[in-house]
Amino acid sequence: MNRFMQPLRISIQWLFLFFMLYLGVQLYRFVAHIRSGGVLPYVPRPDGVEGFLPISALLSLKQWIVSGTINPVHPAALVILLTVIAVSLLLKRSFCSWICPVGTVSELLWKSGFSLLRRNSRLPRWLDLALRGIKYLLLAFFLYSILIAMPTAAVESFINSDYNKIADVRLLEFFLNLSGTALIVVLVLLLLSVPLRNPFCRFLCPYGALLGLVSLLSPTKVTRNREMCVSCGACNSACPSGIRVMEKKRVHSEECIGCWRCISHCRVQGALEMKLTGRRIVIPGILFALLVVGIFLGGTFAGKATGHWRTGTGIEEYRRLLGPSPD
Repeated sequence: MNRFMQPLRISIQWLFLFFMLYLGVQLYRFVAHIRSGGVLPYVPRPDGVEGFLPISALLSLKQWIVSGTINPVHPAALVILLTVIAVSLLLKRSFCSWICPVGTVSELLWKSGFSLLRRNSRLPRWLDLALRGIKYLLLAFFLYSILIAMPTAAVESFINSDYNKIADVRLLEFFLNLSGTALIVVLVLLLLSVPLRNPFCRFLCPYGALLGLVSLLSPTKVTRNREMCVSCGACNSACPSGIRVMEKKRVHSEECIGCWRCISHCRVQGALEMKLTGRRIVIPGILFALLVVGIFLGGTFAGKATGHWRTGTGIEEYRRLLGPSPD
């Protein structure tokens, strides 16, 4: 069964990627309708684009902690953040390798690099560790700046500001109109993703850093059976995070993204398994996949059911803030 896990995971990755691209296209069409003064066909603003607004989610998290209420500007941002944290708490950083579009594109690039170069480069261990620290510094900066240093009044003021109300549109325009510097940064990251495995995810993503720390508490971990292991090293080679799986009894690393590559590439059935704390209960691959997708989609359904999904910023407010494009 484990040999089917990678085709299954990759299929789920690409389904989510295409769905997120669809959301982006729908948002573009929504904005185009408004800026055309109603000339272009009306397309409803797609719910769920808040998944690309982690800063708004952090601001909403602080307001929720302080006031006990979820603001109506971008409520789905907080719902998605909490859902992704829940996935990581239960199933390692599986969001990164099963759902995240950045992870999907990055994996495509390094696999293409392997096909072209017949190998992926590995940085010296000391440099790898130093670079991995960058994402934790970025995470610390955002958490301190928003959750600790930023006054509650300032948080509420920003949440209700015109800037935040159309943060989704601003992000769309950022990618549609990349500045020279931003374009260079994106191209460099894309090029680095060919010889290196997931450089952005491993070294720069503060979201991944947060999920990694949360995943340390996860009861599900890759577990090695020493008696059955033949020490072939296939698991070490397969791991995109560079974890020395073959040398461990149980993979506790915050860098584990729950991708199942080590288990899928293991040459001895049962030598590597995903197990709960206690090392007795084995989690079948299909169950793991269903849980990842089910918990993530469950957060969406919960947000909709509780009225914390659709933004409270109505179309008239978008018309006021965006207006027709100048001639």
